[in-house]
Amino acid sequence: MWNEPAEVDLAHIPALYATEHVPLAEKLIPMHFFLGACDWYAAEYSPQDRIFFGYAILNDDFQNAEWGYVSFDELRELKTPNGLEIERDLHWKTRKASEIERIVQSSGV
Repeated sequence: MWNEPAEVDLAHIPALYATEHVPLAEKLIPMHFFLGACDWYAAEYSPQDRIFFGYAILNDDFQNAEWGYVSFDELRELKTPNGLEIERDLHWKTRKASEIERIVQSSGV
């Protein structure tokens, strides 16, 4: 993984289930990962289980994009056949899910 977040970076993400009372459109997305036409938007994180809850759009498939859980370790290990790795977006600014064009475009909020 390029620009892998350190534990101090991950500590800024709300704990798993901490925002379950927040409507999906209002959830804050503090971290974004990408690879080609794939995006993972992290809203919550469990350091014990190393699992994110957030929104995923894989291969620009907006119809099947969804909210759910993804393993941090699986994201870290994922590589394309030509060696490309997932990258953390270092220019990402925390914003509501409803303010993220790709989430809105895929009807995630």
